[in-house]
Amino acid sequence: MNKLILLISLIILSVTSATAQIPPVFNQQDSLRIRKSKLSQLYISPKRIVWTSDPSGRKVKNANSLINPGVGQADLNRGDFLMLANRGVETEQGLIIDFGREIQGGIEIVTTISNSSPAGRIRISLGESVSETMSEVGVDGATNDHAIRDFVITIPRLGRTVVGESGFRFVHINLVDPNTRIQIKEVNAVMSYRDIPYKGSFTCSDDRLNEIWMTGAYTVHLNMQNYLWDGIKRDRLVWVGDMHPEVMTINSVFGYNEVVPKSLDFVRNGTPLPKWMNNISSYSLWWILIQRDWYYYQGNLEYLKEQEDYLVGLLKQLTHNVDENGVEQMEAERFLDWPSSENKQAIHAGLQSLMLMSFKAGQQLCKALGNTEIEKLCAEYAAKLKQHVPEMADSKQAAALLAISGLVSPSKANREILSQDGVHKMSTFYGYYMLIARAMAGDYQGAIDNIREYWGGMLDLGATTFWEDFDIDWMKNAARIDELVPEGKIDVHKTYGGYCYKQFRHSFCHGWASGPTAWLTTYVLGVNVVEPGCKTIRISPHLGDLQWVKGSFPTPYGDLYIKHHKTANGEVKTTYKKPKGIKVIIDKQ
Repeated sequence: MNKLILLISLIILSVTSATAQIPPVFNQQDSLRIRKSKLSQLYISPKRIVWTSDPSGRKVKNANSLINPGVGQADLNRGDFLMLANRGVETEQGLIIDFGREIQGGIEIVTTISNSSPAGRIRISLGESVSETMSEVGVDGATNDHAIRDFVITIPRLGRTVVGESGFRFVHINLVDPNTRIQIKEVNAVMSYRDIPYKGSFTCSDDRLNEIWMTGAYTVHLNMQNYLWDGIKRDRLVWVGDMHPEVMTINSVFGYNEVVPKSLDFVRNGTPLPKWMNNISSYSLWWILIQRDWYYYQGNLEYLKEQEDYLVGLLKQLTHNVDENGVEQMEAERFLDWPSSENKQAIHAGLQSLMLMSFKAGQQLCKALGNTEIEKLCAEYAAKLKQHVPEMADSKQAAALLAISGLVSPSKANREILSQDGVHKMSTFYGYYMLIARAMAGDYQGAIDNIREYWGGMLDLGATTFWEDFDIDWMKNAARIDELVPEGKIDVHKTYGGYCYKQFRHSFCHGWASGPTAWLTTYVLGVNVVEPGCKTIRISPHLGDLQWVKGSFPTPYGDLYIKHHKTANGEVKTTYKKPKGIKVIIDKQ
């Protein structure tokens, strides 16, 4: 975390307030046409030049001048700035810039007085990997879907231009027109983000786990735009199922943030019953589960009351999707995650589990609401669903949900499925639930090892945010995503991926992959919310092979600070500092 704070402190050139007042020249009627944003901006100078088309420096000159921190303002001075020159009929002289880590936003370009008017046309290709910046739209999965990340613009002789809106780390800039020369003073990234504190923290004796925790937190932070997105390059949409790991990460890192209820309500309002959220039946189930978890972590009963009519209607609707034998009959689209999408038995097992989990959650929420009629209805259907126990279908997704729901014992699920084949058959989305199920089985060390290998594998390939999907086999002979692909190495971004994320279409910043952040806070730091609003928290640490762990956890009453360390005999000693208003119970490891 300290490295990230240091990096941001060095690269901040300007921060735009997201809470500015509306200028008084706008009247009350005008205000109806104005939409404020909670987002701020950072202007970030490049960290390094990855590549230029002309190593001799004659056609791409002074590239390293871009690394100097800029001010975002054109002036009348001449200097040794970046110069791109196409001579004769040749085109496409350019360079690739690295901003050091993935961001959401656009590009600021400042030109100089030494240009023609206009300066000329340049092609800008934003990429989550170096190789993506060198791709062609429509080839190898490269796309402009949802965000235009590859485009040509005309830049002025002497001025400032801000363009683009996507998720990226690397930028490829090419001079387009023949027999043209341009000079550029600055190229900065314009990062759009919520200026909010990281109230939660996690540090332990293993730096790899520390980096994984922070990477998951940062992945979700980037997706906390005006709404809570799934990805910042693609899809940039509010997918309710994807939101569950994101919301658990927000609970662990940021505490309350309005982006969660705003996004939940956005999907609710756009999904009148009997429709399914995002046209996926299981995603309506995830809405119920998120509402339960949000209530338990934040304790906002008034917000929960606003959901009652829809919640009750949805729960009643779900009763029509259970047959007389307690077997789920959920409608299409029947979906868990993409890697399990061709295993119909696994999908059935997962939906049976999610239905049971949703009725249990509905029972808890209706009790809080004082709705005894629907509370009893939920208890009735939970009992009914328990009568049917599907097979685990050789699926880690199915095994995890069956264990979490209680349909299968966690020890059986872990022994027969989850602990087999290492991190093979894991997925970035449902990997979170696989980790939870392993913890429920008492296999905390196995889960910690999975986190190190699976999520750590993305870091080993140069990731600064976690990906939409990942397979450990992609590590074999793979090039890093932050370098030109060496001869004989495999280009991971260009080569792999399936379903909706083939090749360069693959999102390298996807919030559903943040599960280890929430998991490490819950099971290693040991923060378990017992009563709604964090009124009672049980601290139950499981350090595995770690020697110590410390961190903080945001509650509605303030931040809880915790430290654990192992003594010489292996006993875990715990100290904590709690805010007023909460009760803490300590479990021994």
